[in-house]
Amino acid sequence: MSRNMSINAYFNRLAAKHTPRFRFAGSTKRDWQSWREQLHPNVLASLGKMPSKVPLNPQVVAEWTEDGLVKQRVWLDVEDGLSAAALVFRPADAKGKLPGILACHGHGPHGKDSVMGNASTPERQAKIQGNNYDYGLQMAKAGYAVIAIDWRGFGERDDRLKPNQNDIFRGRDICNIHYIRATILGMTVLGMDVHDGCCALDYLCGLDFVDPDRIGVMGLSFGGTMTTWMALCDERIKAADVICYSDRFADFGMRDANFCGSQIAPGLYDLCDVPDLQGLIAPRPLLVEIGAYDECFLADSAMSCYREVEKIYAAAGASDRLELDLFDGGHCWSGRKSFDFFAKHLGR
Repeated sequence: MSRNMSINAYFNRLAAKHTPRFRFAGSTKRDWQSWREQLHPNVLASLGKMPSKVPLNPQVVAEWTEDGLVKQRVWLDVEDGLSAAALVFRPADAKGKLPGILACHGHGPHGKDSVMGNASTPERQAKIQGNNYDYGLQMAKAGYAVIAIDWRGFGERDDRLKPNQNDIFRGRDICNIHYIRATILGMTVLGMDVHDGCCALDYLCGLDFVDPDRIGVMGLSFGGTMTTWMALCDERIKAADVICYSDRFADFGMRDANFCGSQIAPGLYDLCDVPDLQGLIAPRPLLVEIGAYDECFLADSAMSCYREVEKIYAAAGASDRLELDLFDGGHCWSGRKSFDFFAKHLGR
């Protein structure tokens, strides 16, 4: 008798046989509408109990002019007893109201700083150059008001960087620790980060130089996860650029274990797969960027994901609002289509 003692093999076998309950299988607009009406509330419910909003009490703690931009560092209250720091950049010579973009950072010790172009150390500079990672800075230079906030556990909210805190984590993944803490309270880190992203948009949309009806979101890797979730959770977002976050849970999750507690919700794969999540953004404009040599999200499964998103957008009657940038590169921001994409759908 053949016996299996491998838990990895066990989960891979489960994934090979698994079909999510709400995986899109239709072809008509009626199919899409019915599917969305069923899946969307279930996906939102998977985030668990959401934090309660409090007055933002914004405080601009620093403002300077550089790169032709007005740059601000802002403190915001996101819930009772918790604040976050954000960076807000806009063109110094801007006239009238600007379209806005939420720039979502990915994994990395510097959080929001890297996507907003902080290259003040060799380590920071290498990260930006290696991943073409300063898309927040570049979009601000292109004429947008851009905000970036640290997700929980990153940048200025990374307790491992604070005195007398690192020992409690003992080398463990901070995302997974926070996930366990959140779930025993009936919450998720993903839901908390979505909440914080909505608070960032509350602040951005309330600025007198921002047009709240022209808001976009973009992000690389974990930033692509947050871009997907922000777009499907906040209707103020009119266009989304998901960068190097296309794949299947069976592949990057079960096979490669390439995810963490900041990117998932309980029961999510029982409900749907990644293409379904991205398909929920329809009919709003979506740009999907896939690196042909991405080592994190392999091109074959990434393109399999995209082809499913194509079917959903076609059924929604929104094929003209879905774009693909399959580029000759790795796990990075292509930048080839983002500027034209946002100019088309948000204006400048």
